[in-house]
Amino acid sequence: MQLGLIGLGKMGGNMAARLREKGHEVVGFDRDPAVRDVGSIADLVDRLAAPRLVWVMVPAGGPTAETVRELGSLLSPGDIVVDGGNSHYVDDRAHAEELAERGVHYIDAGVSGGVWGRQNGYGIMVGGAAEDVERARPVFDALTPDEGGGFVHAGSVGAGHFVKMVHNGIEYGMMQAFAEGYEIMAASDIVDDVPGTFDSWREGTVVRSWLLDLLVNALRDDPELAGLRGYAQDSGEGRWTVQAAIDHAVPAPAITAALFARFASRQDDSPAMKVVAALRNQFGGHAVTKAEGDPAVPE
Repeated sequence: MQLGLIGLGKMGGNMAARLREKGHEVVGFDRDPAVRDVGSIADLVDRLAAPRLVWVMVPAGGPTAETVRELGSLLSPGDIVVDGGNSHYVDDRAHAEELAERGVHYIDAGVSGGVWGRQNGYGIMVGGAAEDVERARPVFDALTPDEGGGFVHAGSVGAGHFVKMVHNGIEYGMMQAFAEGYEIMAASDIVDDVPGTFDSWREGTVVRSWLLDLLVNALRDDPELAGLRGYAQDSGEGRWTVQAAIDHAVPAPAITAALFARFASRQDDSPAMKVVAALRNQFGGHAVTKAEGDPAVPE
């Protein structure tokens, strides 16, 4: 197939490369002149034969909305826009309705695989009309793993980004569990080989996973993770997953705690823990200054 791809960063650039390796013709646009094939989105649309397929791979929110709006003014009835970024699922219906006024179709696609996707294939989760998904299916097949799997048409518009959101929420919880396990073992006086323990879990255990493989890779490079700060940003999808759990009255304590742990990682000196320290000092005399460690005194 021929398609346009807007956004050639870490994800988009690797996706374009994989598609080309699979025999598809990709016309790419990016703000960086060094990586783009055309000078503008209008030029990209002009290069594509109708009916067109344009995949958007730009940051969620304003950049995606602006790109969809511009495409709506340039594309023709019967063309398809695929939003493959990490957009909030509630935005998808608005984008679809905006494009539908001009006869342009819309698919939302959650994409997982990170920087390894070009080599291993991506997980693709889509929402949209069945006939639109079928038209774009050769592109999805090229992006997903060669051995099969990795694709789901999850439902109508918004469903793709919704299930990708939940996927990322689950990812938060899994990463936090590995992180806590690491800290517990590292803090003990009985485990001599923490990296080797994680490595041993990669075969035959119920916690073996790609995330575990990646953790082992990181520990091989830096066994004590001394070169990293204990700081973790969140993409927004963890927050959206927690909000969806609240909206649907679904208990999600593991995902919620993992999200809050990321918030805590950004505090050099937690205001909340200062309050806890102050209260412990008030009722138990457990005074701790910044220069001291907190003694293990029973409360």
